[in-house]
Amino acid sequence: MASELPLTEYPNPASQNLDQMGISEIIALMRQEDQKMLKAFDGNEEVLTQVIAQTVDCLRQGGRLIYIGAGTSGRLGVLDAAECPPTFRTPPGMVVGLIAGGRTALEQAVEGAEDSQEAALADLASLNITPQDMLIGIAASGQTPYVRAALRQGRSQGLHTALLACSPVEQSDPGVEFYLILPVGPEILTGSTRLKAGTVTKLALNMISTISMIQLGKVFGNRMIDVTISNAKLQRRALRMLQELGDLPESSAQILLERAGGEVKTALMMHWGEVDADLARSHLAAAGGHLRQALEACRASLPQ
Repeated sequence: MASELPLTEYPNPASQNLDQMGISEIIALMRQEDQKMLKAFDGNEEVLTQVIAQTVDCLRQGGRLIYIGAGTSGRLGVLDAAECPPTFRTPPGMVVGLIAGGRTALEQAVEGAEDSQEAALADLASLNITPQDMLIGIAASGQTPYVRAALRQGRSQGLHTALLACSPVEQSDPGVEFYLILPVGPEILTGSTRLKAGTVTKLALNMISTISMIQLGKVFGNRMIDVTISNAKLQRRALRMLQELGDLPESSAQILLERAGGEVKTALMMHWGEVDADLARSHLAAAGGHLRQALEACRASLPQ
């Protein structure tokens, strides 16, 4: 076996007879292998904390969270970025996903895209990156040329950078500030990193974006108070939050939400702070978007 192969490319001894197994046997094997994903985070809590803390600091300075990857890794970054505006009411471009090969690569493989260092530099240049941005490269193997080139370029321009990989790599690249290595072992289908590697990557991105948004005041208790109301389901969720948190009947919650322009957090500030929409937004802005801090600052009665 070639020693330079990343761990994600090795054959898995447990699945060497995969094509001869029955459906139930394969299900059992996949479940057994998937148990390794959560263990991959063991020992990585400190670096994950550092990555998230740095991301929050960049976002507070007006910077962006930029994911960059190829193939499955790139698609997962684009997906996480796309879910931030509806979930957390983030402004367009606050969280960005770049994938080797561009939008075409979201639906089909683009020949040679992951090997193009020139394309990585061009994709970064199109964003007009600044030192306030956080750049997270995603590569199951940890070796993808497109990703590594982007990280080196970003770091050379003063960005904070992190590499999220699922194979051990030499940690000496000047382009990488933080190494988040989540080794899940060889896939049952050799080299198919959309399996364990893809799932553990999704778990890590969930943590990075969700915890960052919590730190930015997008959550009150465990409620998504900055949710964008874009459909009937989310309209019902917003009303339910106002009813439950504000102890309001549905009719009053509806009126309050309308007065707040459909902004749940503003509505709650109006209700508890006994202020109008403009003043509520002013208090929230002064508190960096944190509802609890805004309420404390204006000495409103905090909900129990």
